[in-house]
Amino acid sequence: MSNRNSHANKQAARERLRAERERQAKRDRIRRRLLVGGSIVAVLGLAAGVGVAVSNMSDEGSGKGDNSNWTAAAKAKDFAKPANSSGPNGTTVVVGDPKAKHTMDVYEDMRCPICSQFEQANGETLIKDIKDGKYKVSFTFGTFLDGDKSQRGTGSKNALSALGAALNVSPDAFLEYKKALYSAKNHPEESVDAFSDDKHLIKIAQQVDALKGNQKFEKAVNNSTYDTWAVKMNEKFFQAKDVTGTPTIKIDGAKVTAEGGQTAPMTPEQFRTAVDKALAAKQ
Repeated sequence: MSNRNSHANKQAARERLRAERERQAKRDRIRRRLLVGGSIVAVLGLAAGVGVAVSNMSDEGSGKGDNSNWTAAAKAKDFAKPANSSGPNGTTVVVGDPKAKHTMDVYEDMRCPICSQFEQANGETLIKDIKDGKYKVSFTFGTFLDGDKSQRGTGSKNALSALGAALNVSPDAFLEYKKALYSAKNHPEESVDAFSDDKHLIKIAQQVDALKGNQKFEKAVNNSTYDTWAVKMNEKFFQAKDVTGTPTIKIDGAKVTAEGGQTAPMTPEQFRTAVDKALAAKQ
């Protein structure tokens, strides 16, 4: 890539992020109220032995997706866990060299527009750093936007379930599929619940070499194989400490922020500077 093209791409990314910031200010107010409420429900849910995802999903519905299926998924005791996952309920998803000295924690929601902007600007940096062994990455996903009273739907959960099917193929398939879902070409507006459609998710998967025509992957998506896993992942998200919005990025447990405390969105330059600073602090 020429320096000119590289500069143009970075400038375009800056412009997209700047425009998104204006819309994000309003969304942040809504999201903070939702997450604070969700955290309270999570505490009550733990006391009652009921996960927060169950509470959020049981009374949702606006004609977007079939929430009765998700209610059943939330109640299931036996469920499939993707290969390449670990930990309780298979909700530990770590990609990279297990011996890497540092761990980056990434918290996202598949319908989140700022997560999409973050991935478009910085996803390639993450993949390169993983391959270079700079750090390994632990991914945790919430599905709280499905429960947003102004949005409603099942797209966050459904896309996460499909990501589980991709993870079952390979960590690389997982990363590439996540990249495709968050791409400018494929990521819907926050108010559009496009990811609730299995056929749409499978269509996007055709852009990923490891998933193109992969019948095992498609069967898992169509059969809702990893729906309960997605519910369990959402429960884990709400149990995370110091996570008040998405995306949230941490290095070895400490939040990664740009100069001035900005967490997202970040330009590639801001992200690289913030990550390097966080890594240096851990030396």
